[in-house]
Amino acid sequence: MAVSPSRLDTPEPKPRNTARQQVDEAIRTALLTGRFIPGKAVTLRGLALELGVSPMPVREVIQRLAAENALEIRQNGRVQVPQMTPQRFDEILKARLLLEPELADMALPLLTKADANALEEIDSKIDASLGTGDAESYMRYNRDFHFRIYRSSRSEILLPLADSLWLQFAPYMRTVYGRVGTVNLVDQHKEAVRAIRNHDATALRLAISKDIEDGMGILGRAGLLDQ
Repeated sequence: MAVSPSRLDTPEPKPRNTARQQVDEAIRTALLTGRFIPGKAVTLRGLALELGVSPMPVREVIQRLAAENALEIRQNGRVQVPQMTPQRFDEILKARLLLEPELADMALPLLTKADANALEEIDSKIDASLGTGDAESYMRYNRDFHFRIYRSSRSEILLPLADSLWLQFAPYMRTVYGRVGTVNLVDQHKEAVRAIRNHDATALRLAISKDIEDGMGILGRAGLLDQ
């Protein structure tokens, strides 16, 4: 009599991302690297075709991102990144300055020498991106740098808020970098890594604050004047 193999003998299939998870990751990455242009509308069907999925998961992700103020759904059903206004800009900047230095402070006790080394490697990639004028890579590595620090905070409240803020300002800042570059700003990332190696919370908070004030505060406000 043949014996059927038990369920224990059958390897379980590896978990796979659902279509919704894949769409969520793709659209968030597109926002964070500036592939969405503020004010330029796209359609749900167009996004679904580009991503190779049905419109349903795209609609679900868009609705969630609209709730986070990263996208807006117009009356005709088209989707776009909200236009940046001076009031919106000032509120996002203020929120970043409140949240991100705090996250860095929370993360510091858990950051290791290996983290500092990894941050230096990311910063080298940022420098290379600036050297070649690759704004999209700059956006990606810049976020990698910040969130390599912030994720170590293990915050369940502040971290999602910071992530939502980045979704809201990244497309606008991508257009700014495309027009004016990053000029000759002080590399506050190197100051942040130095503070991490020295376990200096005050210096780390200052470096993160200055990085936000320089990158978004100076360049971002200059971009508003050019609109």
